[in-house]
Amino acid sequence: MSQNSITTPRHRWRNDWWLITRKIIGHVSAYVIMTALALVFMIPLLWMLSTSLKGRWEIFAWPPTWIPETFHWENYQEAFAKYPLARFMGNSAFLVVMNIIGELVSVPLIAYGFARLRFPYKKTLFMLMLSTMMVPGHIKLIPLYNVFSRLDMIDTYWPLILPSFFGNPFFIFLMVQYIRTIPRELDEAARIDGAGTWTILYRIILPLCRPPLTVIIVFTFLWTWNDFLQPLVYLNDFNKYPIAIGLAFFRGRYSVEWNLFMAATLVSIIPILIIYFFAQKHLIGGISSIGIKG
Repeated sequence: MSQNSITTPRHRWRNDWWLITRKIIGHVSAYVIMTALALVFMIPLLWMLSTSLKGRWEIFAWPPTWIPETFHWENYQEAFAKYPLARFMGNSAFLVVMNIIGELVSVPLIAYGFARLRFPYKKTLFMLMLSTMMVPGHIKLIPLYNVFSRLDMIDTYWPLILPSFFGNPFFIFLMVQYIRTIPRELDEAARIDGAGTWTILYRIILPLCRPPLTVIIVFTFLWTWNDFLQPLVYLNDFNKYPIAIGLAFFRGRYSVEWNLFMAATLVSIIPILIIYFFAQKHLIGGISSIGIKG
């Protein structure tokens, strides 16, 4: 009995030490694997940065070198001096801001109606709204072009802005699913206090919908900033083109100077990296919470 009482703490210490060691090895292995995968995925970005700092004679050198002999920071200045990339980025920024405003105005209104209000054929209309997500965007280009042409809106920003003020079906679906998880008791308590529908939406529901609103803002920014086809169809004026089309023209005009093209491309993706860096926590949490609660 006394021998067991002496050896038991030793066995417990060994078991605890083994469990702690396994946990540390598991965490270290996970971090090493994730770091290696992150470096693999960052190879194109790192190569873009390296190429943007090289001279023209170093781009096609063999074997290729990651670190240039001399860092040519003037490539960035030369790229913006040769082509109006700043104007293109300004045009894209304007489209991004207007589309975000449109989605933030329309999506909460439509989603709140489907999630909280009662009206005839609500389920049927909701299913029709969801069915529009199955229609490819390319099929809608011709009828939409015809509509905007009749309204004399071609070669303006209206075709690229107005659709956002009617709501995106994907965002509406996410918002509806999230609003349904908010207890209705909050609405009833607010109505007892004399709050109306608009007050409940803007004072109670929207402050609780930060995750889906973050998803809407980030996705709208990403899709609008990278949009290439619709501006190419609706716009004719060179000075109105966004950065995606501007980079395509830049590549066609300066196809040999890959260092300048990489510099311009790297600058164009900086806004996306910045917004993802600041919204990463809310974005990942928002998508996971919508997926679980919805």
